[in-house]
Amino acid sequence: MRLVKMTSSYLRQAHSRLRDAEEALMEGNYPYALRLSQECVELSLKASLKLTGIEYPKVHDVSDVLLDHKDRFPHWFKAEIGFMAETSSSLAAKRELAFYGGEEEFLTPEEVISRREAVEAVEKARRVYDLCYKLLSAYLEKER
Repeated sequence: MRLVKMTSSYLRQAHSRLRDAEEALMEGNYPYALRLSQECVELSLKASLKLTGIEYPKVHDVSDVLLDHKDRFPHWFKAEIGFMAETSSSLAAKRELAFYGGEEEFLTPEEVISRREAVEAVEKARRVYDLCYKLLSAYLEKER
């Protein structure tokens, strides 16, 4: 039951970041929307790994762990793991840019993260969150 409690907490935190990312997007704060989307994806995937008893490293991108253990997940979730791993990897790679910008080139975060990138990040974060939430819901339904 502790795993379910941890998973639920991670997903609650992920959902808060997703809502904040959507708000940042509406306000035109594209770097922040991207960064919050990355955090949503990270927390959602870590929740799913935790639910299945898979330990993960304390890093922002858990795509390798997800891919290594894809057989531990239901078929419908497994079918989306490629998308989720790519999303985790690409958003983690942009995390630092969204936070600091291109410091060597003296570019601000707003100069390196576009509206298009932010919109795409929020959309992908929503999809990853929804899949991970569905995984928890399916687990709870099975346990009843």
